[in-house]
Amino acid sequence: MGEQADGEFGTPVLGDFDDPLRSGRRCVVTLSAREMNVQRSGYQSREVMQLVDCIGCQVTGHELSVYFYPFGKSWPQAGTARQRLVLRFKAENDEMARRWAWMVRERSRHELPAQDGCRYGLLPQPCRALVLVNPQGGSGQALSIFHNQVKKMLMEADIQYTLLVTDKQNHARDLMRTAELSQWDIVVILSGDGLIFEVINGLMERADWRDAIQKPLAILPGGSGNALASSINNYSRFPPVTGNNLLLNCTFLLCKGLISPMDLMSVTTVSGHRLFSFLSVSWGFVSDVDIESERLRLIGGARFTLGTLWRLASLRVYRGKVAYLPLEAKIDSSPNSQQFTTGTNGPKDTLLVPLDQPVPSHWTLVEEEELVLVLGVCQTHLGEDFICAPAALLSDGIIHLIVVKAGISRSALLSLFLAMEKGTHLQVQNPHVLYIQTRAFRLVPHSTKGYMTVDGERVECGPIQAQVHHQLGRVISG
Repeated sequence: MGEQADGEFGTPVLGDFDDPLRSGRRCVVTLSAREMNVQRSGYQSREVMQLVDCIGCQVTGHELSVYFYPFGKSWPQAGTARQRLVLRFKAENDEMARRWAWMVRERSRHELPAQDGCRYGLLPQPCRALVLVNPQGGSGQALSIFHNQVKKMLMEADIQYTLLVTDKQNHARDLMRTAELSQWDIVVILSGDGLIFEVINGLMERADWRDAIQKPLAILPGGSGNALASSINNYSRFPPVTGNNLLLNCTFLLCKGLISPMDLMSVTTVSGHRLFSFLSVSWGFVSDVDIESERLRLIGGARFTLGTLWRLASLRVYRGKVAYLPLEAKIDSSPNSQQFTTGTNGPKDTLLVPLDQPVPSHWTLVEEEELVLVLGVCQTHLGEDFICAPAALLSDGIIHLIVVKAGISRSALLSLFLAMEKGTHLQVQNPHVLYIQTRAFRLVPHSTKGYMTVDGERVECGPIQAQVHHQLGRVISG
């Protein structure tokens, strides 16, 4: 047994191993920049595995175990569901095993793609992770999901973790506000979108927020909404999936360790409270469904379908004003906009003026004031099968604003939401639906009627405004 190698990533490496599964048999392994090619004695065909699908390599004595998660090739989920494959080889000695493990890990990392200019960095190896789990998220299965599905993959990828189970609202927010973040290379969030909101706002409430918000976040779906997890799956150009397949894709991304920048919105409420949003600001139909379906949380994502049908049966109309900064407008450099800040941590809102002042003259006012919903989003998805802004990117510097005006029929509104399952709703022209790309907007309801939410979390109903902050956060993506 032996090997031929010079260690350069572009040069194939040849290794001669024992086959630990078949006594007396040998296997020749060729490791190129992109593939692992295995020829086992007694077989004519070769096993060819893509290193882009490899999450790790472990050594036990002389034995190597290499872990792959390629998309399946068999019916009924060909091309959509990942499957776990483990290749094992027995090296001549410990040194050879360790050297091959290092080469496999390094070449797997070098194969990570850089898409849409969003590549930012890689997690270190080995990696130290803080894993936050909300045991009440979704149908209440998040903790068992971690132990039964996630933990094994973390071990395969050499991710050392500290597990923290949240036990009350704002537990994660309080922790992020005060924790010594240098203990971990990444914060992993296994929950719905609510826990992500807590983590981000806890980080932004720190005195060292500029450094804290650079801590990468990994999103594993464990709630009923899972909007950010679904959006990241989409940005990574994976097939659209839900449930366990979405969890597997997101855990795979965590193990690969590609860090990308992510836009955040700063949101100012009527009381002057300032929040940071990764997802959405909503008023009207969508937030009504979100809040009023909370009682159905145990049935998971199906609560949104039932809530939508219930709210369609008694459609509400709200009165309010919407104004926005046109995407092509020159940014105002007046003292009011440049200096405006609420006195809290975070970057200045250079595109906004205080809520008690009129919006700048170069903003656009939506003429209609009778509205069914107003929704400003930063991500493609608002749920696993709810594609609200199909053109959105993780760091495009844009708020995607959707306004649905009164007068839309129930059937047209239902068709709109059904089309959102495929993200085709904007392909059909509807005079009652406005889609606007902007960097800042303001919403002023005429009353406190209805619900208003930020990232699905209820806030006081009243004048509210938001501005996007380009690439403020960091998240694991593909």
